[in-house]
Amino acid sequence: MKKIDPYTSAVKKKKNIPDSYVILFAMLIIASIATWFIPAGSFERTTESGTAMVVPGSYESLPASPTTPYDFFLSIQSGLIDSASIIFLVLTIGGSFAILDHTGAIQGGIMKLIKKTQDKKYALIVVVSIAFSAAGFIGALQTAVIAFIPIGIIIARAFKLDAVAGVAIIYLGAYAGYTIGGLDPITTGFGQEIAGLPIFSGLWFRFAVYLCILASTIAYLCHYISKVSKDQSKSVLGAIPFPTEVENSHSISDEFTRKHKVILGYFSTCMVGYVVGVFNLGWGLHEMAALFLVISLGTAAIERVPANQYVNLFIKGAQGMLYAALIVGLARAIVVVLENAYVLDTIVNSIAVVLEPLPNVLAALGMYGFNLAFNIIISSASGQAAIVVPVMAPLADTIGLTRQVAVLAYNFGDGFTNIITPTSGILMASIAIGGVPWLKWLKFVIPLLLIWIAIGAVALSTAVAINLGPF
Repeated sequence: MKKIDPYTSAVKKKKNIPDSYVILFAMLIIASIATWFIPAGSFERTTESGTAMVVPGSYESLPASPTTPYDFFLSIQSGLIDSASIIFLVLTIGGSFAILDHTGAIQGGIMKLIKKTQDKKYALIVVVSIAFSAAGFIGALQTAVIAFIPIGIIIARAFKLDAVAGVAIIYLGAYAGYTIGGLDPITTGFGQEIAGLPIFSGLWFRFAVYLCILASTIAYLCHYISKVSKDQSKSVLGAIPFPTEVENSHSISDEFTRKHKVILGYFSTCMVGYVVGVFNLGWGLHEMAALFLVISLGTAAIERVPANQYVNLFIKGAQGMLYAALIVGLARAIVVVLENAYVLDTIVNSIAVVLEPLPNVLAALGMYGFNLAFNIIISSASGQAAIVVPVMAPLADTIGLTRQVAVLAYNFGDGFTNIITPTSGILMASIAIGGVPWLKWLKFVIPLLLIWIAIGAVALSTAVAINLGPF
């Protein structure tokens, strides 16, 4: 009987799985075809504080503007241009982490922490998840989460897990908080401002939902990690827990010197400075990219890395992130196609017409379901808020719902499907850094998404029952 090499078998099986680029390109084709069938239309928009928001009841049909072959290929270029800030951020993070990786500071610090926890693997993972979720809850980690994925990979390798666990510890930890966005000015703050609600009102209710989401996420992570720890074949990645490029990109060192402590202290100070800048100075992606340049240069100075070696390390690190960076542009191209054909407003107006005659609870759940689906197309929280909330808030008044319920439906819908939507540059970059194919990630995360959706449905029904108001 012929002996089968499990590694070779897994490699062949992986080759049969469509690459994330192939999947996104197929979705781009489907979106382009859809523009020939979905009527074009648009709401009027007003500009407030630099943001274009729709005027409720102003929807008008427009002449059809379907995507031509010329538009199709041009949309990819436009997607890359529109996503330039994220693309260059990812490349800069790759270069900066290559410098940090060269010093061994992060690896040494994590290994020391792991040794201190010894058999308390789950305690470490719980602490990391809670810390990242708290940062997500205040809106400090929506984009910055990309920068910490390599750390999750290092933790996963140290515990002999897989790349999925490495990405999940960081990404799901952060998004368990971000999905609720209790103190996030971009999601909750902006949505409530559009709806005419006091900013961050209903915080007690959101915090209760956050605790439920966080608990379910930690339980799910620990269950998966337990399975993989006992039997590597239980990994969704099969016999290859870490792709070769990921396996070789981050070394693990046991050494933790005084210089390493200085480097980690410098890195932590810079990241705290960024969080302060986000809330006090309105910093965003550009400032984060600049900050990582500062981190890389400062780290190189502390480590005394020669200039030529710094350049070589930085370029090599950026090259390793090229796959993750360019996939962001292709994901954005799907949105470009739908926006240019003027079909997004048609979708929003159609669902509003359907929801208006429904009973309160069903209408609220309908808003929720629509936002869950709409977020797969428009993964930008502020973009979705600007399109959806101006329509849903007055609709809530009409059908007897509070505007707080309408904003919650937007919040939950926008947040939950962020962990699966292929049009999210943040998600696609995060899993690409870990070398995790989108379909494999989908297989891993769908059960958790269903749990989140169920929690959201119960929470929204409760909010309707208690007539959750502004405070």
